[in-house]
Amino acid sequence: MTDDHMFRDVDREKQRVRERVWDALDAGGAVHDDTAHGRIPDFVGSRDAAAALGGLGAWKQAGVIKAVPDKAQLPVRALALAEGKTVFMAVPRLADRHPFYLLDPAALTVPPDEAASSRVAAVIAPKVGVDALSPVDMVVLGSVAVNRAGVRIGKGAGYSDLEFAFLTEAGLIGDHTVVVTTVHPLQVLDEELPATLHDVGVDVIVTPDEIITCSSPHRPSGLIWEHLDAAKIASIPVLAASRPPYGGTGATHGCPAVPPVPPPPGASPVTAPDRP
Repeated sequence: MTDDHMFRDVDREKQRVRERVWDALDAGGAVHDDTAHGRIPDFVGSRDAAAALGGLGAWKQAGVIKAVPDKAQLPVRALALAEGKTVFMAVPRLADRHPFYLLDPAALTVPPDEAASSRVAAVIAPKVGVDALSPVDMVVLGSVAVNRAGVRIGKGAGYSDLEFAFLTEAGLIGDHTVVVTTVHPLQVLDEELPATLHDVGVDVIVTPDEIITCSSPHRPSGLIWEHLDAAKIASIPVLAASRPPYGGTGATHGCPAVPPVPPPPGASPVTAPDRP
């Protein structure tokens, strides 16, 4: 099987999982929007999940948070700013040579709950490049589905994985960085999930009811240029500027899959470890 065929198979498998989880969330009345479909679900209980995350030692020790701009994680961003943590999140589609909004809690001109909104942040927060950022203590991701081994499926755009990869290459994400996702219980699946080599796994899953530690989630060590097509690279200035000169223009096809990671036998929620 060619890499192209394998990628399409993995993509189809991921989409089947997304549709099933979106249907379950809609049927359970578990989202604030009319439907969960086509997005990172803005799930009922997101504030409770943020409060649970705020009780972890890893959160309390974190000073710099890299967060997604999705509505489901707005309570996490607001909590971080209220507690004096620096928060940054990507501009839409990374389509700027300064691809991040930097929210400095000491410089806010509006309350944290407002500043944490992606729309407000786009107005009040300066856009900065990677060179203006500090090492990241915690990455907060949104998810459509995740299993107890930490394999995560997003909405399919792939930007969170790209951001993680080039921040890793820049030395801002490392072994000390804790990767978390906040989700509704219906988004946590006890099954194998499809994944590729560039997909970022999570260390900790937080729902309104449980905290789940994931053992040895997969982390890419940087950008895998062969997995990016030329159009994607050209649309993201920081990638276009750092593209390898030796023919690394990006592949025209997808990427090979990694074997699905099953949830650990007899997995049960446990307390998340405190990272130094």
